[in-house]
Amino acid sequence: MLLKPPPTAIGPASFAAMNSRSLSLKRFAVLALSASALVLVACGADPGSSRAGSSSAAAAGTEPSTSAATGSGGGMWKPKPTTRPWQFQLQGRIDMSIKAPVYEVDGFDVSANTVRKLHQKGRKVICYIDAGSWEQYRPDKDQFPKSVIGRKYEGYPNERWLDIRKYRKFAKPLKNRIRMCARKGFDGLEPDNLAGYQNRTGFPLTAKDQLRFNRWIARQAHKAGLSVALKNDPSQARQLVRNFDYAVVEQCFQYNECGRFKPFIRAGKAVFSVEYETPNPKFCGKAKKLRFSAIGKEYDLFANPWRPCHGTG
Repeated sequence: MLLKPPPTAIGPASFAAMNSRSLSLKRFAVLALSASALVLVACGADPGSSRAGSSSAAAAGTEPSTSAATGSGGGMWKPKPTTRPWQFQLQGRIDMSIKAPVYEVDGFDVSANTVRKLHQKGRKVICYIDAGSWEQYRPDKDQFPKSVIGRKYEGYPNERWLDIRKYRKFAKPLKNRIRMCARKGFDGLEPDNLAGYQNRTGFPLTAKDQLRFNRWIARQAHKAGLSVALKNDPSQARQLVRNFDYAVVEQCFQYNECGRFKPFIRAGKAVFSVEYETPNPKFCGKAKKLRFSAIGKEYDLFANPWRPCHGTG
């Protein structure tokens, strides 16, 4: 079943209040888990599926690892600015036929075998995890103390903001998630919800708190051998460009925030952007001028539709 975001999550007023605007599948996944589980039982868990039941294996540390955290046997992957389109898929069987040099997929649900197959096709693979909020449906949910779990993420009752001022109290599960991504052979990490300070979290978070947490996350990724993306947080992009290796940006053309990420391009670092509501003709030309890798997707982030802005370099 296709799961659309609730109106409270995507209306203009809500978006203005939710600067991070990470309206991807993880919001909808908890509603689909039961149905997905039935399909998997009937059909068998496919290693190319992002709902292949690998979460438990990953949490238990039994997920088979690849030979190198970078997936290439070389140094850490640090993508340069490019206009070639990327792929962002967090739901359904991973479609490896999409002609994109970079894929972003769910870190818990995609297997090491799938990552390996994408590498064999010449793709680089980014590992999606949540960092700034708590998800009720993740296998490590009980490792987060109740004292750091705050208000519900607007429109999504199964997700709550975390008190990033006290990130040491939940550092262990976050480090384990990052190690999981490295063990599976991912090339990079995309930690979501890195702008809690601009949202109603239930905690008096400040910009300084956010910078401290975001830089800590970046250091943990680098220690694990993974490059790391700044997810949204346009207001702090200039301050964080030295700490992050590239940026993953949602709806910056719709909300006129793309210019905030020019420091990444000037520093020789890629910006991967996605639009959910704006038609391609209204942003592809702008993306090319900015040297962004840009695509159009639906909020549920299945493999398709995939609406690339075609670029050459």
